[in-house]
Amino acid sequence: MAEIALTSNWPLFSRMRSAAGTGIVRRPLLATGLLLAPPLAWFFIVYLGSLVALLAQSFFTLDELSGQIVREFSLDTFRTLLGAASNYDIVLRTVAMAASVTLACAVIAFPVALFMARHAAGHVKALFYLGVMLPMWASYLVKVYAWRQILAKEGVLTWLLDGIGLSSLIDTMLAVPVVGGPSLTSSYIGMFLVFTYLWLPFMILPIQAALERVPTSLDQASADLGATPWQTFRHVTLPLALPGVVAGSIFTFSLTLGDYIVPGVIGAPGYFLGMMVYQLQGTAGNIPLAAAFSTVPVLIMAIYLSVAKRMGAFDAL
Repeated sequence: MAEIALTSNWPLFSRMRSAAGTGIVRRPLLATGLLLAPPLAWFFIVYLGSLVALLAQSFFTLDELSGQIVREFSLDTFRTLLGAASNYDIVLRTVAMAASVTLACAVIAFPVALFMARHAAGHVKALFYLGVMLPMWASYLVKVYAWRQILAKEGVLTWLLDGIGLSSLIDTMLAVPVVGGPSLTSSYIGMFLVFTYLWLPFMILPIQAALERVPTSLDQASADLGATPWQTFRHVTLPLALPGVVAGSIFTFSLTLGDYIVPGVIGAPGYFLGMMVYQLQGTAGNIPLAAAFSTVPVLIMAIYLSVAKRMGAFDAL
């Protein structure tokens, strides 16, 4: 009987389904809303919700006697953050490293991206893409520990420089004040090299995408007007590719700003923002102060993104 009733009502179900589908098609805003509802819910509830929950912890305090979080609104954690001069050193140290890595990645990435966009073709271009993206497929920890072995005193780099008679070059680099140290694995120079290697692909790809969008006819027109190749690059190619450089710098700067693994593994003296957040919430168990430290890179990146937007970085993505 149930099958007979279902069979007899099937035309009604079919008409209702057709009417619902027609209604959605005739209302594009409704269809778009239904498609965007799940990802937007994930974005606002899970992604932004977890960030807000973390930052909200910064307005609580930690009871030093019991070690429990006192969930009452207070600015004492921010007073602790802003009251210690060493915290300012941590922020400046982290920003200086992030800026240095970003600048180095831009200088190295631009020629590679320019060759990929303007001169490479076919198998050569595919080979360059493979070479750029291959390090991104390897494990992050494996790459960091591999570089630790490369930069060690008895590592590959020392062996190569000894072979060509440049072993004193490392000693000269390590003797530089502030950035030097007892070894490359315990210096800011070593951290700089590892960070540059890790984030270089994130700079190459946006610049290459930006250069692909620059018509070659502009270079030809510049040459026809009597401009030299350097003048064409300076006044035509570079300004039009600058949004791609800024877009890539967003990745390199932000990734360096919040990283804690490289400073921990390479072991250069001095704390970084990522290390402080990791140790405060892990070893010390001071979640409110860790959340307060987390607001620092968030504010820095908010300012950085506003500047990048004005420079047209998001137009190259």
